[in-house]
Amino acid sequence: MKIANDAWILVADGRKALLLKNAGDEVYPNLKVETVIEDRKNAATREQGTDQPGRVQAGATGRRSAVDQTDWHDAEEARFLAEVADEVEMLRRRHGIERLVVVAPPRALSQLRAAMPDSIRAIVAAELDKDLTRHPVGEIERALVAH
Repeated sequence: MKIANDAWILVADGRKALLLKNAGDEVYPNLKVETVIEDRKNAATREQGTDQPGRVQAGATGRRSAVDQTDWHDAEEARFLAEVADEVEMLRRRHGIERLVVVAPPRALSQLRAAMPDSIRAIVAAELDKDLTRHPVGEIERALVAH
């Protein structure tokens, strides 16, 4: 993958997002961390929900069936990724970002796509479905160059 000079890279998952800027060139990227966003309050679902899953009863037959428990952890991750998309939009306006590479695990990538306004979608130059948020910047550079 070739990343142009001054291109921005969003590396995210459901709990952390890094916004990096390429200060190098396409052959030798030199990523610099511009912004780090973390969601420290997303506890496990068992710690967020207190009620047992509900049950519903069909009217005429009298049969009962269980309702799945709400996954509060997953809902919080989706909320966080929507926040990240808003932050990227603010940075696009402030810094005039013209190219963006998005790196995220498949599920987070899907949630980011859904949360991104058209103005962000228009500048996405590439997407990579990998989880690199916990990797050092040097490893992120190598992973991007390898693809």
